[in-house]
Amino acid sequence: MTKLRIGIIGLGIGRHHIRGYQSHPNAEVVAIADLDETRLKVSGDEYKIAGRYRDAQEMLSQEKLDIVSVCTPNKFHKPLTIAALEAGCHVLCEKPMAMNTAEARAMLDASKRAGKRLMINFSYRFSTPSWALKTQVDAGALGDIYFARTIWHRRRGLPGFGGWFGQKALAGGGPIIDLGVHRLDLALWLMGYPKPVWVLASTYNAIGTRLAKEKGAKFDVEDLGVALVKFQNGATLELEASWAAYIGEQELMETRLLGTVGGAVHRNVGEGYKFEAELFLERNGSHYDMKLHHPPGADVPSQFHHFIDSILQGKPHIATAEEGLIVMELLDAIYESAASGQPVQIKP
Repeated sequence: MTKLRIGIIGLGIGRHHIRGYQSHPNAEVVAIADLDETRLKVSGDEYKIAGRYRDAQEMLSQEKLDIVSVCTPNKFHKPLTIAALEAGCHVLCEKPMAMNTAEARAMLDASKRAGKRLMINFSYRFSTPSWALKTQVDAGALGDIYFARTIWHRRRGLPGFGGWFGQKALAGGGPIIDLGVHRLDLALWLMGYPKPVWVLASTYNAIGTRLAKEKGAKFDVEDLGVALVKFQNGATLELEASWAAYIGEQELMETRLLGTVGGAVHRNVGEGYKFEAELFLERNGSHYDMKLHHPPGADVPSQFHHFIDSILQGKPHIATAEEGLIVMELLDAIYESAASGQPVQIKP
């Protein structure tokens, strides 16, 4: 089988993409692009990639690529994704999909015009606990989900403090758009992506602003955000995300689901990046808990393997651009509500 030819734009998180693709037998990373010459050399040498470009547009014109990963600051997701789609490539774009809903919709439209796939890197779906929990939810183990709470808090964890993550012009926001986007997508995916109708939110920057001033760093986004989302089916979702908060854990990630016949939780273990999932049920008048384990022979693919296999096998992929657009609509509404102090309706 001919290997798919892959290019990576952006060598921060993009290095993780390289490793993910290179582990697939039918994929070959043939080109990388980054403005930083040192990054290009280090990554090119480490992963033995010959095609190295400081200009992503040049890479797209010079290399015949099947897939492009867009791993740049959020501000550049839209133009580079559209350029890659128009160059005939399928695209895996890092989260968040874009800076705002209008950009996300333009990316989705470009994907449809080009007849190429656009997947968003909602990576927290791609783990054994997530897939096991999704299987149980879809089988009706919880009944109808009417409430969910999804959070990601850090005691102190401002990414690249002083870098692009803390600048609204490049990132679009703070932990809501950086961390919250992952837990938001995970909750929505488990809930079946119900249609949101309104959002009420608040954001704060009590700690980040002070730390930035002490270090002389630029920081003009929130360090904590909270939101309440109401859905057309009557369900409610609470979202919380912070880069800096006075909590006991260094990292606290948790998504809880409450249904009519059962509940569930997806959470990190030991304040790290390993996860577990558990169900809370009632049978024959007794309450009991069920921890989900990895079923034999049911390997969960990475997002990179899933995207490649979906293309090669002609099957639909998950984490679609349509879902990315819904998340973007919610993120826009969260920031609008936080700014105005009023609920924001989601347009149909």
